[in-house]
Amino acid sequence: MTDNITVGFALTGSYCTFSKVIPQIKRLAQMGYNIIPIFSENASKTDTRFGNATEHIEMIEEITGNSAITTIIDAEPIGPKKRLDLLVIAPCTGNTIAKLANGIADSTVTLAAKSHLRNGRPVVLAVSTNDGLGTNAKNIGTLLAKKHFYLVPFGQDDCIEKPSSLVADFSQMPETIELALQNKQLQPILCQSKKS
Repeated sequence: MTDNITVGFALTGSYCTFSKVIPQIKRLAQMGYNIIPIFSENASKTDTRFGNATEHIEMIEEITGNSAITTIIDAEPIGPKKRLDLLVIAPCTGNTIAKLANGIADSTVTLAAKSHLRNGRPVVLAVSTNDGLGTNAKNIGTLLAKKHFYLVPFGQDDCIEKPSSLVADFSQMPETIELALQNKQLQPILCQSKKS
């Protein structure tokens, strides 16, 4: 069933969640999805205490068997060539959420989304932002109300130390994708807080 489905998998700069996201890429590949990796400019070039950018790209290319898209120029043909059945953005930072909610396509990932959406195909977002219950709450609401956007269920990741922070339950990504391909949102969208 998944063998003929091509999923674009875009990573943005919430580096602390890469250790949770990469196993999901592996899981999706094992399920038979053809995965095209896509990296934001920051994710493709920034080394952090959570890992080396080049090593992340190489690891994900090895898992997927496909070369990564790392530039706007390479992202633009996604829509015209109908390359993807579905696009995942995980982790999806507050910056990316704000841009998507406001129609800004000035990065590799946001242009990939804009290009992909021209075909009326689903975009799955796995939120990871420190201001999800702050400034970005309205943008998350905007995306929930827009056609073709689906969210991996999310909750507060540390309601005491970071009361505005939201993070997706990445383990629910396959189910979210499965339903998004049927134009349905996995429910419930809100998960229990991970820390209290």
